[in-house]
Amino acid sequence: MHSLKKTFLIFLLLIVGSAKAQKFELGKVSVAELEEKEHPKDPSAVAAVLFEKGEVYFEYSENSGFDMFFKVDARIKIYKNDGYDWANKVIRYYAIGNGKETVSVDDAATFNLVAGKIEKTKLKGDGAFDNKINKYWSEKKLAFPNVKEGSVIEYSYTIKSPNFARMRQWQFQTSVPVNYSEFVTRVPEYFVFSQNQRGSIFPKTVVEKRQKSINFTSKERSGGLTTNTTYSFDKVTYEETKTTYTAEHLPAMKEEAYVNNINNYTASISHELSMTKFPNMPFKNFSTNWDAVVKEIYNYEDFGPELGKTGYFEEAITNLTKGLSNDEMIPAIFGYVKSNIKWDGYYGYSCGDGVKAAYKNKTGNVAEVNLMLTAMLRYAGLNANPVLVSTRSNGIAYFPNRTAYNYVIAAVETPDGLVLLDATDNFALPNILPTRDLNWFGRLIRKDGTSMQVDLVPKRMSRKINYISAVIQPDGSAEGKIRRQYTDYEALAYRAKAVGANMESFVESIENENNAIEISGYTRENDLDLSKPLMESFGFKDTNSSENINGKLYVSPLMFLTATENPFKQEKREYPIDYGYPTEVKYSISLELPKGYAVESLPKPINLVTGDDIGSFKYNISNVEDKIQLSVSAAINFAIVPAEYYEVLKDFYQKMIEKESEKIVLVKL
Repeated sequence: MHSLKKTFLIFLLLIVGSAKAQKFELGKVSVAELEEKEHPKDPSAVAAVLFEKGEVYFEYSENSGFDMFFKVDARIKIYKNDGYDWANKVIRYYAIGNGKETVSVDDAATFNLVAGKIEKTKLKGDGAFDNKINKYWSEKKLAFPNVKEGSVIEYSYTIKSPNFARMRQWQFQTSVPVNYSEFVTRVPEYFVFSQNQRGSIFPKTVVEKRQKSINFTSKERSGGLTTNTTYSFDKVTYEETKTTYTAEHLPAMKEEAYVNNINNYTASISHELSMTKFPNMPFKNFSTNWDAVVKEIYNYEDFGPELGKTGYFEEAITNLTKGLSNDEMIPAIFGYVKSNIKWDGYYGYSCGDGVKAAYKNKTGNVAEVNLMLTAMLRYAGLNANPVLVSTRSNGIAYFPNRTAYNYVIAAVETPDGLVLLDATDNFALPNILPTRDLNWFGRLIRKDGTSMQVDLVPKRMSRKINYISAVIQPDGSAEGKIRRQYTDYEALAYRAKAVGANMESFVESIENENNAIEISGYTRENDLDLSKPLMESFGFKDTNSSENINGKLYVSPLMFLTATENPFKQEKREYPIDYGYPTEVKYSISLELPKGYAVESLPKPINLVTGDDIGSFKYNISNVEDKIQLSVSAAINFAIVPAEYYEVLKDFYQKMIEKESEKIVLVKL
């Protein structure tokens, strides 16, 4: 019994100690926090979130009804200069119309340890300012004063919003360690929210119910010559559900190569309104599945009805498509929209001023551009429909909700399958979409309200092919010519980078990206002829890819194209490797030896393959008389590779780098 009491006492002390440790208050920065030189669990961290607490609650006003409030309190530690960005907080808010939000900053300050004492520097008025992002969104920026290595910053802000269709997403993890994260929702019984969680870390959840009330005041005037005013008071009691989510000791989410959007895999929680049930009113259901979501979107007056407007383009499209087959109509209409309507950069699936205005003004948002394209394709007799998309920056649309999508493209259903089209990019082609669109799945909506999932992941290989001939000089430098060919997505990406760029600056960037080579005679072909591969050619001089050691020349056979760094650096990775599209890079290289030299040794050929045909690497080299012929190809056969293959790919890349780093050894005759 004594042992049992002792065990219970220890357990109780642990609970009390734990509860006490979780009591975080702004303004209570400790000397220990300021003295801390590095994060105890992640010494490489440039900063850390010591605690962050968010709360969503609802308040009722007789004038406006319910408003939703989102309050955040946070304390952040700055360890290194590279962590100074954490001392610049940006709060984004909706800034127009009935959904206009307001942001209030309640407390913000920087804390430092000076001569053993805590010094607090408050954020002044000039350190908090508003910035307009576009006609819909603004942001409040907080620039904390007196920040240095070792500083701790604190802030508290509240966003008031009349629109509670969706709560702000709460992220438990960030790019730096998080010691403690807490998120609380306090929801009246009149609202039902669906809950979606992401990431591999699940917070502890506690649910409580409690009674709350709303007081109403009403007044009546009575009398004739003499007016009397009487007041009455009413009270409505309702149940509020308080849900608390907590998580501790969260590791930093570290980005590396080939990540779609790190937020897709970060521990987070989001809520979307699924039902309202006010007293004496029928229940109102919102989106509960994808069919309901897309049907509601299609019926928006600035979406579906815009597809029915055709009078403004009928004559132009009739003339354009006269005598064309269906297969010829698609690129003709697609090219017409790309040439005549410029995208203004705004995302969303809702039209702003409408398709007619966009056609007249020759500019519009993504919905206006691509819904217009869809309407034109339909008018020409093609089975065309819009496809809702969540762009890569917006995250993967995991769960059915109206805000899952932020973009729309067009699709034509043909006997050979779907033809996907996005006219916002001048360099896009049928089924070659801007990379922002390549985000797993979209949702096609037909006129009858039915929908289907659309696979947005490319299957066809995009290629970059290099043909090189060069002469190795006695001093080890190499002079030669290179001709490159880009196809499909490789061509799309390179055109976006190259076409329209200042030629001198562009050539200089190629030199800097390729081990400081010297370029001459740069030319490019098929810039705007999208039906052909993009070609580029230039002469080069490479003085940095060989060494002379004891009279022997050690030459890198791929010269400035040699890969030197493994893109994968983490020990483990819990999210997929997203290449965007399957790729193949080829090198065909002919090297002429310097006079008076012969080959002492060559790297050995190699043929690497990964399991399940994910990747391959072939390296063949030979020497005939005074020429060295090298053929190299590296392919990744899938756009997205599951995380379970991470270590395989990491090893695959390391072996490729090691092989490409091997030298040709030349000796004097």
